[in-house]
Parts: sequence; structure tokens; C-alpha cells
Amino acid sequence: MQQPESQAPETGAELRLAPGEWATQRVALFVDSQNLFYAARQTRGRNIDYEYLLKLGVRGRHLHFATAYVVEREGESNAYGFVTRLSTLGYRVRRRHVRVHRVDDEGNTIQEGDWDMDIAMDVVRAWDHCDVIVLATGDGDFTPLVQLAQERGKRVEVLAVRETTAQSLIDATDRFIDLDAIEAAFLPAPAHAL
Repeated sequence: MQQPESQAPETGAELRLAPGEWATQRVALFVDSQNLFYAARQTRGRNIDYEYLLKLGVRGRHLHFATAYVVEREGESNAYGFVTRLSTLGYRVRRRHVRVHRVDDEGNTIQEGDWDMDIAMDVVRAWDHCDVIVLATGDGDFTPLVQLAQERGKRVEVLAVRETTAQSLIDATDRFIDLDAIEAAFLPAPAHAL
């Protein structure tokens, strides 16, 4: 298992291949956009730069495909622009609306919109077509999937914010890259009106 990467963004070192990586590898990138959104907001108060994320996941290798999983709320006005931007960058976008899962004992509506099972199934489908699985998520629920992919001979890399990433996922992956250590992984903070 590799140690987390934490190079300075000015050097471009995070975009270079590391031991165990080579230019002919076929890469499949799976992006849990909701997980990254909350991690980036919690640690930086900013959004992820999905163009840079794609470059970081591929790092000069052959991109087989990149899929971004998006959860939308009814009436969200910014979702269309986000989905369009992801598509323009080359991501296949899978969308799901938040749905009511249940009502708890206090009468609060519990909503659900996570993609975990679908991401896992898509990773399994990709095994025969790629050499490297790159997961952009810090969700520890993916740890058994990482281990299973490795048993199938796949290299598995994780791109996530270390502070919000499950230690079990960091420990299991072949390479963990801490997005929080890379300034270029985040969009600039919005300018505040005076």
C-alpha cells in the first residue's frame, strides 16, 4: 500500500506516474460527486475542480471512461449547469433524484440518493475493460469493493479529502491521493461582493 501523496501543486508532481503505474494502463474513473461536494465544502468551503480531477485520475494513462454520479434535488436550478459541465469535460453522467426513503419516529422525512450500490456494480462491469480503477470518494463502504477488485488483479486508487476519508479505505487502496494537499484540485473561492 502506498502512502498518501502530498506534493505542492506548483511542481506538478501529483500528475506524474508513480511506481506501479505506466502509460499504457487503461483507467476507469468513478466519481461520487456528492461525497466530494460535502468533503470539499467541509474542509475548504470550496468546490472540486472536475477538470483537474480527471487529469489527476488519469495522469497520462489511457482513459477508458470517467463516470460521475450526481444526486439532484427537485427544483435545483444549478444541477443542469453542473451536469452540462461534467459532460463537456468528458464524464459520463449518471443522475438520480433524491427520494423519500422513510419517515422517522419524530415525523422527519429521511431522504436517500446515494449511488454506492450502482458505483459498485459499475466497477465490477469495468473489470474486464481496464487495468486501474480510480474511485473519487472517501466513503469507507467501498473498502470491500477495493479489496475485491485487487483480488481480481486490478490496481485501485482513491482520490479524496483525507480528513473526511475512512481510514479503512486509505489502508486498502494501492494509492491514495489527498485532494486537500493539492490546491489545483479546488475551484477558486467565489469573490465576495463588497
